Amino acid sequence: MSSVQEMKALLAPKSIAVIGASTKDGSIGNTVVKNLIEGGYAGAIYPINPKAPDILGIKAYASILDVPGEVDMAVFCVPAKVVLGAAEECAKKQVKGYVIITSGFSEVGHEGAELERRVVEVAKSGGGRVMGPNIVGVLLNESKANASFAPSLPYPGKTALISQSGALLISLDMASFVRQLGASSMISLGNMSDVDFADCIEFYAQDDKTNCISLYIEGVKDGRRFIEAGRKAGKPIVALKSGVSAHGAAAAASHTGSLAGSVKVYDAAFKQAHVIRARDLDELLDRSQALALQPPMKGENICVVTNGGGIGVLSSDSAEAHGVPLKTVPVELQAEFKKCMPDFGSAKNPVDITGGAGLKGYEDAIAVALKSDWVHGLAVLYCETAVTQPDEIAEGILRAVKGTGVTDKPIVACFVGGVKCVEAGKKLTAAGVPFYENPDKAMSALAALRQAALFQAEGIADDYAPMKDVDEAAARAVIAAARADGRSVLTEPEAKKVFAAYGLPVGKSMVAKSEDEAVKLASEIGYPLVMKIVSPQIIHKSDAGGVKVNIKDEAGVRAAYKTILANAKAYKADADIHGILLQSMAPLGKEVIVGSVNDPQFGPTVMFGMGGIFVEVLKDVTFRVAPFSPKTAMDMLPEIKSYKILQGTRGEKRLDQEKLSEIISRISQLVSELSDEIAETDANPIMLYPEGEGLAVVDARVILKKK
Repeated sequence: MSSVQEMKALLAPKSIAVIGASTKDGSIGNTVVKNLIEGGYAGAIYPINPKAPDILGIKAYASILDVPGEVDMAVFCVPAKVVLGAAEECAKKQVKGYVIITSGFSEVGHEGAELERRVVEVAKSGGGRVMGPNIVGVLLNESKANASFAPSLPYPGKTALISQSGALLISLDMASFVRQLGASSMISLGNMSDVDFADCIEFYAQDDKTNCISLYIEGVKDGRRFIEAGRKAGKPIVALKSGVSAHGAAAAASHTGSLAGSVKVYDAAFKQAHVIRARDLDELLDRSQALALQPPMKGENICVVTNGGGIGVLSSDSAEAHGVPLKTVPVELQAEFKKCMPDFGSAKNPVDITGGAGLKGYEDAIAVALKSDWVHGLAVLYCETAVTQPDEIAEGILRAVKGTGVTDKPIVACFVGGVKCVEAGKKLTAAGVPFYENPDKAMSALAALRQAALFQAEGIADDYAPMKDVDEAAARAVIAAARADGRSVLTEPEAKKVFAAYGLPVGKSMVAKSEDEAVKLASEIGYPLVMKIVSPQIIHKSDAGGVKVNIKDEAGVRAAYKTILANAKAYKADADIHGILLQSMAPLGKEVIVGSVNDPQFGPTVMFGMGGIFVEVLKDVTFRVAPFSPKTAMDMLPEIKSYKILQGTRGEKRLDQEKLSEIISRISQLVSELSDEIAETDANPIMLYPEGEGLAVVDARVILKKK
């Protein structure tokens, strides 16, 4: 049975039992039964209470095993210590949906976590799925099932809102009426012992009553499945991620490890999952509303029609801040707009029809904008004046939109004023035009609609295909040898062998165990040379004085050998020194860094940035979850602030971004295929050369997982 079929018992139940239904007014067991009745649930309701003959006029049963019919969903309102026994009875009854409102499980410690695990095990033994525990419940508008202790079903609409926080969900339930945020469902996930975001995304992706999937995320359980579900959904998904402080930096041994933080990794994962990010709760709701009511914006040209210059300027500032900057409309389109306004109006964009244009000016300008092939999205801004009435303007907007017959371009509205504006806004939202009280929100909504179109254009298929010219066995042999030696850090020569097995250009290098051997190897490799200490205990070689560069002759080799050895012993007297690495010195290029970490939620994750101060001080880096294609790697490059350096500055040539993207993709394949072994990697620095000239991996670091 597919995940979607399994989820029907939870999200489209035909019958519901309430375990722990109570006669006590105000108790959760009583509230859930009352909410089901008052919400208008048409399916069978089975209160389970061994002492009461009925609950709120509905026949009660001592045990779920006594219920005569089938039960799709059981809502648990009993103490944690009783849940396991009740779950065992539900499994015998072949209940498929377990909604466990009860708290006192993994959120309280090890003992609770073990109880939670056993409950899920029991549910799955009977083919059931578990929502929770530690949740508010589920609110399903289509089924009219308020199987929760939230006050009521939410304002009806086409957004499925899924939250890890139960208290927040209750607040959003009530806010949905104030904001007219229409919801098909509101789901509380709690501890996510079983059902998680990916399950809900998969279900609502095929639900024709849902246009937008909205997520409040504290953490994901299976990051890779989340990405796959999001990408395959084919519907707009918007998410607010809380708890984005950096993690793991103190224990990280690589540059990449110290730079990887929750916010950066989630940013990357959201892009790959086709999830539109919200900065805060307001933006989550604003963007959800637009994505549920309006079509994606298929091009980048936004037109703003306004009766106030100030609000128009604010919209222009906000549009640029949200990544959809306004452009001046073409001259021929300006001429059409000029017909809609007094002589002192502005037709450039924002299109300021002025306060004197009135209702007709709005209607005419909206019609011109929507009929224009140049315009891809429209924002109608209105400042309340004594000349016009907000309600009339709202009706005019709807009349103009309907009159054009245009349905494939998004339109949003922003009215700034008093109570009349708010009331007019409700009329607009009810008719499918999202309403906002300030221009920043309107521009944020259009930016989300533009991003939805870009994700739609990418398609649901992942374009990753592994490179064939790799030698995974050779890489694993190097790692196995280090493991046999009791080490979790590869030496640089070992790390380079692993890199070379995946097609990375690491250059020629050899290890000398004596000064004379160093001289002999130097003549074989050729000058100029770089010499480095080789020791599993000295990871950051430069910090130990263990690197010498631009060595040009035998005397330089002998001097460098002695100095490096002395510095290493002074730095760490008990270090196991394998020798001194000699390698040909790569020509100078622009330094970049590519590395990886194993993220707790998403697994192998690859980082890219410019080298030197850009990574050390400015932390100008970007991430993607591995594995991914060279095309995805190419998409990473413009995300760093120093991207112009890659494009060529001050007369310099464009750097070889194509080769760089290939190498980033190869590293993503390496860390993905060896994810059971590798914790962190760095290729740092990589010398990047002008277009067509490739790159060279100068230094390599591989840190293994501790086993």
